[in-house]
Amino acid sequence: MRSAALVMALLLASSQLVGCAVNPATGKTNFVMMSEQQELDLGRRYNQEIAKQNPRYADEKLQAYVQEVGTRVSRHSHRSNISYLFTVVDSPDINAFALPGGYIYINRGLLAYLNSEAELAAVLGHEVGHVTARHSVQQQSQSTAWNILGQAVAIGTGVGAAGDLTNVLGTAFVRGYGRDMELEADGLGAQYLARSGYDPQAMIEVVKVLKNQEEFARDQAQRKGQSAPPSGYHGLFDTHPDNDTRLQQVVGPASALAGGNQVVNREVFLKHLEGLPFGDSAETGVRRDQNFYHAELDFTLHLPDGWGLVNRPDAVITHSADQQAFIAMTLDGRKPTLMPADYLRKKAGQRLSMEEPLQQAGLQGATAVLPGSPARRVAVIYKDDKAYLFVGAIRNQASLESQDDHFMSVIRSFRPLKKEEQALAQPLRLHLIQVKSGQTIASLARESKLPGTQVDLENRIRLLNNLYPIGEPRPGDWLKVVR
Repeated sequence: MRSAALVMALLLASSQLVGCAVNPATGKTNFVMMSEQQELDLGRRYNQEIAKQNPRYADEKLQAYVQEVGTRVSRHSHRSNISYLFTVVDSPDINAFALPGGYIYINRGLLAYLNSEAELAAVLGHEVGHVTARHSVQQQSQSTAWNILGQAVAIGTGVGAAGDLTNVLGTAFVRGYGRDMELEADGLGAQYLARSGYDPQAMIEVVKVLKNQEEFARDQAQRKGQSAPPSGYHGLFDTHPDNDTRLQQVVGPASALAGGNQVVNREVFLKHLEGLPFGDSAETGVRRDQNFYHAELDFTLHLPDGWGLVNRPDAVITHSADQQAFIAMTLDGRKPTLMPADYLRKKAGQRLSMEEPLQQAGLQGATAVLPGSPARRVAVIYKDDKAYLFVGAIRNQASLESQDDHFMSVIRSFRPLKKEEQALAQPLRLHLIQVKSGQTIASLARESKLPGTQVDLENRIRLLNNLYPIGEPRPGDWLKVVR
């Protein structure tokens, strides 16, 4: 959903300044419609909005470390006058992105798959390259299809139903900058790595890590007879393979800038990942098979067989396998003084049909159908001092009746956690081990005793440690495992 305020800000900016400017990073002349001060002001304003949709990961030691590495890189950039802010986002998605003016985010999901401080510096350097080259300003000035807010709050999961969810939840897909701009950011990032004392080849190592993810996802999809999901990271991930000639050409020259003692800091980096949630976190809720558990809010939901889940800071969205039906649950503020049925009527602002009360697990609520084309299933359940609102809909004008039983099963599954379910609401976490003589990826997978096939467990360990598809560790190596 396009933000009206953002559109107004961009239109205002374009009306005040139109012309050409020399790019501070490349020396090229670019057509731009925004001054540097306007760029900084825009980034500052929307950083506040983006923070609401991308919760900060609650580990200040890790946050400080990422800020330290990012500052080291940005200090050697073409726009070192900017105060860069680097933030770790509490999301399992493999992504990183930058706002105008030096606000850079990296998801903990991407951190989990990196294997050294140099690789972290490469990701941050790539994003700094987008800022220094003013790529966002160039795209806006050229009237390309780019939306700053939409980039940052994107689901990033490839769920086709997201197009319909925009009317309810304001979601959008991550859009990249195009191949040329991504390569330019790679080249700039490699320069900044070299000047900071890191090996610029770390940029290519990150590409290998992310391409392994892409190949694994494609192979999994083929085994299940499904189409491959789109790549998640807008930058290195989906613009070129690690042996791409153009990538080698933009990264290679930076090696001449590097000194003799190039920083890698593998073990230092890995120690900062000890205990990092893998997948969902307790703060955002954890999915296990067809159940969803939220420890902080003390509730659980059950998904219909075959249904998927998108877990966002502002909503939990479950969708059918064909992505034609979805039901979203949002936390709608403090519990009102109205009775649940009256609350729904007021919320809908129109007449409801098929109203009925809900009473489940000691909780009170109400459900009804919101007439229209298409009709929607709505419900509210009061728990503690909060109101949980459900909205279910179907794409392509299909009848509500075709999926209403599934919608109602999700709504009726909402209840407080049982004592024995508290442990299920805790996430899996990364832990470091030092490989002993005789240990293999296969033996480590068996020792984990985690659910999943032996092949999938082995693949996960290899992906986490850049050993995919058939690599094996050596005795004494430090590895990341999931427990």
